[in-house]
Amino acid sequence: MQIKKIILKNIRSYDHEEIELPDGSTLLCGDIGSGKTSILLAIEFALFGLQPGQRGSGLLKNGKDNGGATIEFEVSNKQIIIERTLKRSKTISQDYCSISIDGEKKEISVTELKNLVLDLLNYPKEFSKKQNILYKFTVYTPQEEMKQIILEDAKVRMNTLRHVFGIDKYKRILENALIVTSKLREERRVKEALTLTLEDDKLNIVQKEDELETKGYSLESIEKELFIKQEARRKVQEEKDKIIEKTEEKRKYEQEIEKTKIFISSKNESIISNQSTMSQLKTQIESLSSMVFDKSQIVDLENHLNINKKEREKLSEKNLQISSEMASLKMKIEESKKLEQKISNLEVCPTCLQEIDALYRANVLNKTHNEISYAFNKIQDIEIDKKQLLEKIQKIDLDMSEIQKKIYDLNLLKIKLESIKEKQSRLEDLKNINEMLEKDVSLLKTQIESLRSKSFELAKYDIILEKKQKELDQALKEEKIIEIKSAELKKEIELFTRQIEELKEKTKSTEEIKKQLDYLINLEEWLSKKFIPVISNIERNVMVHLKAEFSKLLSEWFSMLVSDNFNILLDDEFTPVVEQHDYEIDYNYLSGGERTAIALAYRLALNQIINSLLSKIKTKDLVILDEPTDGFSEQQLDKMRGVLDQLNVKQLIIVSHEQKIEGFVENVIKLKKENGISKKEAVDI
Repeated sequence: MQIKKIILKNIRSYDHEEIELPDGSTLLCGDIGSGKTSILLAIEFALFGLQPGQRGSGLLKNGKDNGGATIEFEVSNKQIIIERTLKRSKTISQDYCSISIDGEKKEISVTELKNLVLDLLNYPKEFSKKQNILYKFTVYTPQEEMKQIILEDAKVRMNTLRHVFGIDKYKRILENALIVTSKLREERRVKEALTLTLEDDKLNIVQKEDELETKGYSLESIEKELFIKQEARRKVQEEKDKIIEKTEEKRKYEQEIEKTKIFISSKNESIISNQSTMSQLKTQIESLSSMVFDKSQIVDLENHLNINKKEREKLSEKNLQISSEMASLKMKIEESKKLEQKISNLEVCPTCLQEIDALYRANVLNKTHNEISYAFNKIQDIEIDKKQLLEKIQKIDLDMSEIQKKIYDLNLLKIKLESIKEKQSRLEDLKNINEMLEKDVSLLKTQIESLRSKSFELAKYDIILEKKQKELDQALKEEKIIEIKSAELKKEIELFTRQIEELKEKTKSTEEIKKQLDYLINLEEWLSKKFIPVISNIERNVMVHLKAEFSKLLSEWFSMLVSDNFNILLDDEFTPVVEQHDYEIDYNYLSGGERTAIALAYRLALNQIINSLLSKIKTKDLVILDEPTDGFSEQQLDKMRGVLDQLNVKQLIIVSHEQKIEGFVENVIKLKKENGISKKEAVDI
């Protein structure tokens, strides 16, 4: 991986700055506070974003609401551009991020981008949720943090180095193995408890199978007895059915008797009804025989009625004429009144248009008045005549009504007299019908006697049926008792069978648990006696190998920075031990430069160890050193040239305020701060 450019916008003391970082060694120099470390922080932020526990206020410039960093770098011949921004609201948080790979840009989430960057750098997936620890110890470690790990508690340091080396997995394996072993013991105790009753259950199965066999024999005996009872009950049932047939025959005879009685009753009612009708007919015939009918009376009455009709027609016609004359006179009176009113108000003649003379008007009005009076008098005379005429018509109508009534009565008498023969014929028919009905009644009574005789002969079967019913009830009761015994025994057999099946299933399951228990016991013994010791041995051997390699590299780097009077090695807890003339020197008694030399040597040795162990990571050609010569003497500064030459990386970025370092690198970027704003000024060597 080689960084090409880093762009800072509102990051710490920068407004907007683009810094190109060439291949080879590059020095970022300037006074303290000029913004050198801000560039390194911007590079880390652009690559990985804010880390857990890291506050955005440490990056975003005071007074600014938005800011960010854009980094351009090359990895595996791919051109990568990553952009991240910060936004101020209640807190400062990451707002936007994107990545371009060979010109193809994607906007993705913060987590997705970090995972993608780790994948591009070929960092192990296990580092995805860690605080860039692999990046810090292979690429960029702030000098104070490296000193801190040396001064850290030995247990904390070992855990950190295990984490960095990636061998903390052995510790996790051991811890997990112990957890698994503990779980196995718990599971073993549970399964041992579950298998305690296995032998008892097997014995119980044998006992229940014996009992089941005994109950099976009992069931066969009961079913045979049930069959005998069922046959006896069926025999009684058949006998009862035959008796029921006889009782049914008797019932039919009784029904026939009842029907015959009904027929007799019906025929007797018909005879009585016919006799009543015959009596009425005789009375009617006697009454009609005394009546006399004269046909001439009807003729005379009809002639008189016709005369009255003609007379009434004449009177009606005359009444119509009188009514017409009265209507004509009333109309004439109306016209005369209208003329009288018109002439009274008329001043000029409408024909000749001359003024009408008063005398002429008086003569006309007088004539009109006379005509009206004449018409009124005439109407009064006509009304008197009309009244007399209506009285005559009313009298004729009354007379005609009386005549019509007499004619109707005579015609009715004629019809009654004509019906005498019919009544006599009907009377004779009723006599004949009654004679036939009396004969039928006699026959039906004879039939009833015959049916009663047959029914009496079958009456004995009622007693026999009652006896057979009792026998059948007893047979059913005995059969029911046997059925209940059979059902109860079957239920017991079913229950025993189910219990045996359940016990067999339980035994089968318990045997499976027993197999699992045996497996758990073997597994627990294998973990405790073989696996855990092997893992512990592997971890110990790996740590011994790492310690040897680490100690060798640490000694080489340290000897390049410090005089030959000092010797350095690592103890079992990876703590640097400094010796002078075979005497161990306490770290606190060393000078600042010597402490820095130890921290730098520790840093470079750790870098090479990690890169050699994790050789597939793609940041091994990039090293960033932050103030690596802090506290160095002039002699130590001179030795830095040899250290930098020995690094042999494609891109080396150094942050230092030591001017002498400028002569050791290929590129120099000078930084300065004016009015609180950091700026760059590049100088090529």
